[in-house]
Amino acid sequence: MPPHPSYLAETTHVGIRHFRPADGPEFTARVRESTTLHRPWLYPPSTLDAYAAYASRLIDDPTRHGFLICERATGDLAGFININNVVEGAFWSGAMGYGAFAHAAGRGLMRDGLRLVVEHAFGTLGLHRLEINAQPANTASIALARSAGFRLEGYSPQFLYVDGAWRDHERWALTAEMPRPS
Repeated sequence: MPPHPSYLAETTHVGIRHFRPADGPEFTARVRESTTLHRPWLYPPSTLDAYAAYASRLIDDPTRHGFLICERATGDLAGFININNVVEGAFWSGAMGYGAFAHAAGRGLMRDGLRLVVEHAFGTLGLHRLEINAQPANTASIALARSAGFRLEGYSPQFLYVDGAWRDHERWALTAEMPRPS
């Protein structure tokens, strides 16, 4: 299959690209189909108005980078990965968040997409460190972080406000020098 012109990077099965305002209908439909998969860990935008605000922040704010994971065979959205709180200077880091859509879960598409986003972050974006913060019971998120070579660095009590309460999180990190699975 020839390279797709809108992908920043691709594997045999997925391509990554930036969010676009026009992705709202498909993105929100996928979110609504995936509520059972996402809850209680994740609350992505499920309405067009909420998506417009969310995508606008990812498109316009230089401290955020949003990537859609697309199935190469169909172009369908399989999930999303965001790098938030990008800090430059001596830190050169960002905090990652992600979610698969239900139809794509368990098929390895997010694993491929995360690897592509990590390479983009360390290459094109010039970051040195990426962090993933996951609630300890969110085994799927932790497994995805581990599969991409992230190491467990610590535990943060009451770290993020999720689903109406401050939740504990494990901190997983990867630096540009660390070996990554191929």
